[in-house]
Order: sequence, then structure tokens, then C-alpha cells
Amino acid sequence: MNAKELVLDFYNSDALYNKNTMDVFLHPDFSLEWNSSKGLIRKDREGLLQLAEELKVGYETFVVQIHQILAEDNLVSVHYTHFGTTIENPGQINRLAYFFVIWEIQDGKLFRGYQMSQLP
Repeated sequence: MNAKELVLDFYNSDALYNKNTMDVFLHPDFSLEWNSSKGLIRKDREGLLQLAEELKVGYETFVVQIHQILAEDNLVSVHYTHFGTTIENPGQINRLAYFFVIWEIQDGKLFRGYQMSQLP
């Protein structure tokens, strides 16, 4: 599987809110630098797995709409919108945020991520 296919598989899975699925995609030395509307957030492997577990508590489903994905060697950049349905209102899908991320792939896993997000 090439780097672009790996990233597409990641976003097309339930990894964003299922730590067991996410665990399959993450390199043992994973790290993420995330510039969000709340400032810079750094997550290691365990931190991102914990975030996936926390998201599962409040959301029933997540949907990622990829607008653009580009790959070169072991780098993949993705521009996408993240949608979700809450447990309280599962019949209504909400736009959660806009994202741009550059993934570095190593050993067939997500190794380093550089991400920016903005609330809608």
C-alpha cells in the first residue's frame, strides 16, 4: 500500500473515534503538531489514542469529506472538512471543523503529522 492509500484508508475508517482502529495506523514513535483555534496542541501516540476514545463518548458518527489529497514520496497532504453527529442529536450532521494536514509516513504507518484546523 502506498502512502496516499494509507491516508485514504485512515480517513475512510472509524479511526477518528475508535482507538483500536486508530492504533493500527499509528507508528510507535508517532507525533502530531496541531495548530487549532485554541492554540498549539502536541499529541504523541497515547495522547491521540486517548482523544479518539474521548470523541467516541460524545459523538455517534464522524464523516470526513476530503477536498484535496496530494502525495509525494512519503508525504501526504490532505484538505478536508470534518462532520459529526452527536449522541444527543443523531439525526443531524454538524460541520465540526476544516482541516489541513501533512502526514509523514514511515514503515507503512502515520509517523508525523502537521495539522491546522479552523472552526466553521
